[in-house]
Parts: sequence; C-alpha cells; structure tokens
Amino acid sequence: MKDAFNQYGYVIVRNVLSKEEVNKLFEVFDVSDLVKNHTDVYSDGDKHMCRKTMWNQPGNDVTGMLARCEKVAGTCEELLEGEVYHYHSKLMMKVAKVGGRHAWHQDYGYWYRNTALFPDMMTVFIAVDRCHQGNGCLEILDGSHKCGRIEHNFVGQLVGADMDRVNMIEKRCPKKFVEMNPGDGLFFHCNLLHYSGPNLSEERRWAFLIAYNKASNDPVEEHHHPNYTPLHKVPNSAISNCEVLWDTKGKSILTKERRQQSKLAEINVKN
Repeated sequence: MKDAFNQYGYVIVRNVLSKEEVNKLFEVFDVSDLVKNHTDVYSDGDKHMCRKTMWNQPGNDVTGMLARCEKVAGTCEELLEGEVYHYHSKLMMKVAKVGGRHAWHQDYGYWYRNTALFPDMMTVFIAVDRCHQGNGCLEILDGSHKCGRIEHNFVGQLVGADMDRVNMIEKRCPKKFVEMNPGDGLFFHCNLLHYSGPNLSEERRWAFLIAYNKASNDPVEEHHHPNYTPLHKVPNSAISNCEVLWDTKGKSILTKERRQQSKLAEINVKN
C-alpha cells in the first residue's frame, strides 16, 4: 500500500467501511440537523451549485469515531510515516441534475496558504453514495503529486489550479476516473491533482472527506483550520458501537463567514 501511495499519489481501499457502518453514516446525515443547518452553497462558475458542510474537530459522535479509527487515521499515519492530526472533515453533496463541478486542484494548493510549510498532508474520500462518471465521480492525474505544488487561482467561487500547467501534466500523468461504491475509500496525497464534474444524473452523489496533517507540519500561523491538536485514536469497533449519531459540541463548524474572516482563507488573485 505504501509503495503504491508513493508511486501514484493514492490508494483505493474497497469496503473500508462495512455495510453497517455506511448505513450508520446514512442515518447521521439523514436524521441529524447537520445538512439542514450547516450547509454552505456556492457557485461552481458554470451555472451549477456546490454544497458542503465542514468542521474542524472530530468530536465523539459517529463521524468522529470514523475520523479517529485505526483503519482510517492509523492508515494515514502509515502512509505519511508519522503522527497525524485531524485537519478537518466535510460532507460534499452533489444534488441530482444540478450538483456543481469542482475545478482541477491540489488540496495543498489551498493548505500551503495556511502556512503548512510541507506537503505532509492527505485526504480520505469515503463514498457515501455510488460515485460514477455520470454523477461526477473524482478524476485524478496518476502520479501528479510528484510535480509539486501548482499555482491556484479563482474559478467562479472556487479555487483551481493553473490549467495551462494541468494540461501539460496530463500529457505525462494519465487521467483516471475513480468510480466507487458506498464504503469505498480513496486515500490520496495533498499534491495529487483531482477534479470532479457536475452531477447531471438522476442520482445524488454524497461523499465524506477527512483531511489530516502530520503533527510535525504544524502550521506557522493560526488560521481557519486547527493547528496541531493531538488525535486520540479509537479501535475500528468504535464506529458501530457509537450511540451518538451527531453532536455539534466541540466540532467547531466552519461556516463560510468564518473562512472569509480569516486573512488566509482565500487567495487574492490580484496579488
């Protein structure tokens, strides 16, 4: 696994979540007030809308147990070769027919601006719904994490990588569609170039993403995501055993307003 991650910038773990655990996530998102009360909506610059909700601390509910469990957080520590901490979690929601695209980007294209000085960061993308080409699954450029950080600018209300550079990289790093079933997980490096198209299908496409930073990469300045905070890992069984579906206490929900208040939250393309 580690060799593949270093070579290609990602690994796919099928059924990283059991059917029972996926059903529990469904219950969290469908029953709790998470989606109703904490969703940000923004334009993709192409007449479609993107929806997400994001929080900074894992907490002690089902999503927190997932972010803290050995098969997710522990795997990230193996891949990054050291202690990690929870940087943020988010639910990405592509509504049927109108769900927006996400421009080509690297996660480190954003996080670099947060004074995380090294690309010792990664994301775990867990499919809540089936993700396929028709409803806007992820597309990646194989091995593109080796190209280093690329300049990023605004694309609509989103931030995307310099497309001239992306087009050059695509000539050397083949594009792949990452089609996933519920419970599958994509573990990917923060410099891996990725994109997802609009959801023009009849099916929604929801995904749960957890970002981690290496403890040794504590950002120099405070910003809208956490500086190093010890992550208390739990056994995998904690997900199914957790009786608290959703609890905002201690989550530090990250609203659009909070991001905009941070001087490091957005890129000023005029500079």
